[in-house]
Amino acid sequence: MAAFGDYSSHEETEVNGWIRFGMRLGVSAALHPFEYSKTLIQIGYEPIAARPGKSMLGKPIMLLPNIFQYAGHIKKIDGFYGCYRGLAPKLAGSVLSMVVSERVAEKLGLAYREDKDESELTEEENYVQFKYNLKRDIVLTVSGIVVSHPFHVISLRMMAQFVGRETLYNSILGSVAEIWNNEGILGFFSGLIPKLLCDVACLVLSSSSVFIVNKYLIKDKVARQYNAGFTQFAFSSLLYPLQVVSTCSSISGSRLMAGQPPIMPKYSSWVDCWNDLQTRRELKRGSSLFWRSQAVISSSVPTSFAPLPTLSRYQ
Repeated sequence: MAAFGDYSSHEETEVNGWIRFGMRLGVSAALHPFEYSKTLIQIGYEPIAARPGKSMLGKPIMLLPNIFQYAGHIKKIDGFYGCYRGLAPKLAGSVLSMVVSERVAEKLGLAYREDKDESELTEEENYVQFKYNLKRDIVLTVSGIVVSHPFHVISLRMMAQFVGRETLYNSILGSVAEIWNNEGILGFFSGLIPKLLCDVACLVLSSSSVFIVNKYLIKDKVARQYNAGFTQFAFSSLLYPLQVVSTCSSISGSRLMAGQPPIMPKYSSWVDCWNDLQTRRELKRGSSLFWRSQAVISSSVPTSFAPLPTLSRYQ
């Protein structure tokens, strides 16, 4: 009977996990137009001209459209369904990531364990539980990112087609053929290293910081929840430039206008991309989605295509 009870408990936990995962997918799908807009901002595409305005200190600045205005522009050009370009490979990658990462963790002896309350554990047992959860989370993160990254690249390139109005990435199978024929297998993993560095570093730093702060400073459970959210947000903001580098690296070198000069240099590596964006002070593109300003307006490159992004310094 005990074995049956354990099996039922495990089955219930797995079902609840899939329900939560389904809800996350639903939220991700609903917010996709804003993710779409953020991707275009990260690669430096600004189709709406900046307008004169003032900062909070009264200093004259050029204001760029916020994330809602940007999404509205995409809807105006491509319609409602056009706002969901790139959603299918994104969802496919998420499902594949969920399934494969859990299997990898189980194979490595890091199956899911329900956490025990800290009050029931000794200091050493609490540390052992933290180490186990951290190792499991690292395995889940790394395996999930690696296996889903080809779908992530396809999704980004589908969205980047908005810049040049191409149709090279209209379906998942067509996108696979396009990348394979022109870039080989490495094309599916463009921008992988900075994405791994960003997500793994954020996980390790935030988890370790929360554990240490909770152990020595914070005892209240509600305060601990706030601390976990704030800490994750802080490290995510600190590592945000790696997200921009990953996005640009995933598109650079493709046959899309958005990934070719003069709009985007052809980077030899993600380090080259980092150095270029750092030189132009554009590592924070898209970090502010509601209040965006243009510090310096650079001259546009003459071209017969329209519209082209204005490659400027964004705040």
